[in-house]
Amino acid sequence: MNVFQHTFSSLHTKNFRYFWLGQIVSVMGTWVQRTAQTWLVYQMTGSAFLVGVLSACQFIPILLLTLVAGTMIDRHSKKKILMTTQAGFLVLGIIMTVLVYTKAVQYWQVLLIAIAYGILQSFDTPTRQSYVVELVGQKDLMNGISLNSTVFNLAKIAGPSLAGILMVKFSLGFCFLVDAVSYLAVLLGLFLIHQPAVVTAVSRQKHLWEDVKEGLAYVWQHPNVRMSAELMIIVCTLNYNNNVIIPIFAKTVLHSGAQTYASLLSATGVGSLVAAFLMSYLSRFGLQRNIYLGVALGTATLQAAMIWVHNYTLAMIAMVAIGFCNMIFLNQSNASFQFSIPNGLRGRVMSVYVLLNQGTTPIGSLFVGGVMDVASGGWGFPACGILALLCLLPLLYFNRQLVGKWLHPQTTI
Repeated sequence: MNVFQHTFSSLHTKNFRYFWLGQIVSVMGTWVQRTAQTWLVYQMTGSAFLVGVLSACQFIPILLLTLVAGTMIDRHSKKKILMTTQAGFLVLGIIMTVLVYTKAVQYWQVLLIAIAYGILQSFDTPTRQSYVVELVGQKDLMNGISLNSTVFNLAKIAGPSLAGILMVKFSLGFCFLVDAVSYLAVLLGLFLIHQPAVVTAVSRQKHLWEDVKEGLAYVWQHPNVRMSAELMIIVCTLNYNNNVIIPIFAKTVLHSGAQTYASLLSATGVGSLVAAFLMSYLSRFGLQRNIYLGVALGTATLQAAMIWVHNYTLAMIAMVAIGFCNMIFLNQSNASFQFSIPNGLRGRVMSVYVLLNQGTTPIGSLFVGGVMDVASGGWGFPACGILALLCLLPLLYFNRQLVGKWLHPQTTI
């Protein structure tokens, strides 16, 4: 019973419970949409590079807008921002459903919708990340972060598997319809949340760029946060390109179709979910920076080793392991950024986290898409893993004093 209470302690808060349950449905719909959209584009174009362009279009707005979005988040009600972004996602889901069902969909239309999705996501993701502390309080923040990550990974398991079933049994269009309807759940959850007062931290009269610089300065001036940011630049750019790599890997290396693609994505979700529940339980012990370093190197090493994986069983095992490492890495990155942040800076600091987590994705997507077009689908994971290791090892060497402290959890840092 104690294990259960420690693992789900933040769910004792009613507002967070509404938010969490609504997200489970909504994010699952998002993963159904992502899986179907990637498969649709690969069917339409037959090009790994153009699949990479699709991913880049979705995440370029995050690269450009997220830092400004962080300031807006600190100035306005997070609940209202989320209701606006989720309503926007609902509209985009309906548009995509109509285009696919009427067989009018074209590649350029999918790109435009991906860009619009990215614009909304630039505001939505850092708002969701910084909203957790308002719902659970500082005491349960670490647990709330972990359970929030669990939502993403529950969806990462169920979403692609569901998408594979829907694509085979029904149609691609039905996947986009499911995505559109799923946003109603999180809108309902947000509507049910009642807060005594709207929390806004920044004066609206202050110059926008000054606010942005203040958030960046916080990250730079705190060595632990800066080190986390440097790790994220490498790992998130190079080792989080599953949506681009896996469909091509499934077709060219495993010689399979949509169901194998969905199964491999779900396998990464299984590993992520195990890690998410593990970190939810361990959240009571605070940051686990020794584990953080291990999984950063682990995910890069595992992806480099994918050069020797040519059968379905090994691929599924590898995806579980990669998903496990990736989840712990993001969980600890998130916690490292949120740990001890003044509330007045939370939106801006978390916008930096989202920028590094998702805004660098276009670089990795274009890189790996180009590699697989020039070489083959079997080189997607290894190229990213090898390059990540070549970048990580010098970073850890030049920061070896801080790394030494991270490797000893009993040391207060």
